[in-house]
Amino acid sequence: MLNQPVSDFELPATGNTVFKLSDYHGKTLVLYFYPKDSTPGCTSQGLQFRDLYADFKAACAEIFGISRDSLKSHENFKAKFSFPFELLSDQEEVACTLFNVIRMKNMYGKQVRGIERSTFVIGPDGTLLREWRKVRVDGHAKEVLEFIQSL
Repeated sequence: MLNQPVSDFELPATGNTVFKLSDYHGKTLVLYFYPKDSTPGCTSQGLQFRDLYADFKAACAEIFGISRDSLKSHENFKAKFSFPFELLSDQEEVACTLFNVIRMKNMYGKQVRGIERSTFVIGPDGTLLREWRKVRVDGHAKEVLEFIQSL
């Protein structure tokens, strides 16, 4: 998928909006997939993107967080932590399937299907420029920002 055009998709988003990939033609996008709203790792990840948001904007990049949580859950999560970017609800796993981020994971000794923490940067022409899989939260947002600033 790297260096290939990303297929257009549409998802409901916070702020009573709808995200459509093709609406962002001409912009650099950061799509970060995370397992679940309001969990420690996902909160930390969101806070790191939030705290660097002005730097991402200065680099002409838009950030969107994606999980399978409901819009109501997303709205609460976004409000609680003052995220300045929208969260996309992928309950039907449209984007999750497109980016192949659903994995079998061990949770408390049981196998469960879930999102593998992953981040993707899509260039202004709609091409996938970079992907990170099995993301470790600490320092990740800064690494993504540094990549975008190097473009």
